[in-house]
Amino acid sequence: MTRFFDPYNADKSLLTGCNCGRHGSQAEHDAVTETQAAVDALRARSETDEFQQYSNEFIEATLIKAIFPHDQTRRNFLSAVGKSTAMAAIASVFPLASLQAMAQEKVGPLEKKSLKIGFIPITCATPLIMAHPLGFYKQQGLDVQVIKTAGWALIRDKMLNKEYDATHFLSPMPLAISMGAGAQATPMNVATIQNTNGQAITLALKHKDKRDPKMWKGFKFAVPFEYSMHNFLLRYYVAEAGLDPDKDIQIRVVPPPEMVANLRAGNIDGYLGPDPFNQRAVFEEVGFIHILTKELWNGHPCCAFGTSTEFIQQNPNTFAALYRAVLTAAAMARKAENKELIAKVIAPQAYLNQPEEVIAQVLTGRFADGLGNIQNVPDRADFDPIPWQSMAVWILSQMKRWGYIKGEVNYKQIAEKVFLLTDAKKYMKELGMPVPAGAYQKFSVMGKAFDPDKAEAYLNSFAIKRT
Repeated sequence: MTRFFDPYNADKSLLTGCNCGRHGSQAEHDAVTETQAAVDALRARSETDEFQQYSNEFIEATLIKAIFPHDQTRRNFLSAVGKSTAMAAIASVFPLASLQAMAQEKVGPLEKKSLKIGFIPITCATPLIMAHPLGFYKQQGLDVQVIKTAGWALIRDKMLNKEYDATHFLSPMPLAISMGAGAQATPMNVATIQNTNGQAITLALKHKDKRDPKMWKGFKFAVPFEYSMHNFLLRYYVAEAGLDPDKDIQIRVVPPPEMVANLRAGNIDGYLGPDPFNQRAVFEEVGFIHILTKELWNGHPCCAFGTSTEFIQQNPNTFAALYRAVLTAAAMARKAENKELIAKVIAPQAYLNQPEEVIAQVLTGRFADGLGNIQNVPDRADFDPIPWQSMAVWILSQMKRWGYIKGEVNYKQIAEKVFLLTDAKKYMKELGMPVPAGAYQKFSVMGKAFDPDKAEAYLNSFAIKRT
């Protein structure tokens, strides 16, 4: 029987693509609606008392410290009367509400309001990305474009050419650029660590029977960039298994979005890469997660947010505003209850362009590993923003270990110039965030303690190295 098309009785979505007529399909309409709902929910959470109290608590703490400058006297007073009674007494003398309102205002005019910030579409960039749709940049008076960029070499070049004002960096990149390793020496700075952990070694499914890295001789691996934690952690891992990363395996640079395709094509045997591409390999059924890098060094830095020293010097108020926006996003990203909503916000094409399911598995830490297991690792990807200078010293030790830098290295001097720990603590305090003491946090990598005061001795303790 012949069927005729009746435009008067047709489903509107068949004519316009979706019910509202603004999208190519009803599925696209639904996805946009869901994403906006997630953005609205996160914005509402950012306006809760908890977030608004950041600056208020800082004002209160500052007032108490000013009135009682001696620690013991201050503690005795608060212990005797309690914080609420103390603040009520102080408020009767000081215009506390006015001071708190003033704290919300920007200090000094912004030197530059329209900014371009580069990012690579990986989950490491979550705070930098989500600050855009959630309006955190706008709250600071900034008009920011977050620009998806194809690869790390392009990020470096656009920063050197001043096409970007600030950017998503791999943590080692500002150190390398500042020292003239792989680029013309140009002072760069790490403002915050964008994420900790957040990487894995992924192997092709055909290597399920080769879980022992001692069996990897002749393997071809990808990393996203030479000056990356991925490269240095992969080298460390295979060297601990007795393999020379420059002789026994091949390491090549592959942009993160191309890693899964190269694994599928058999061009590589595996990669130490950023997420979501480890999880995407499992999702596509072409690879399995061999090990999360948090198992090598729990809390290691991955990516960073930074800019040039020149930009900071010329635009101090703008830089402070950027700092506040990114730190606020990081604080929200660390909370477990926000992670599924964040996955919805950063999944669309403008940002990561990945299945929401894949991103949610990474952020929540509940994921399939490609070996038939469901794992639960809540801190698989974390967003602790503190740029510990001991992290920089470790990176420098590995750059020297593998011949990326030569000669004498003043580890702490370089670390303190590039990793802006003092600034990070300052702005975290302004936002009422908890700030740990010290600058050179100690840690272990694969069970071996790292003492930043003894970087050269640490370097010389390795049997496999280039120096």
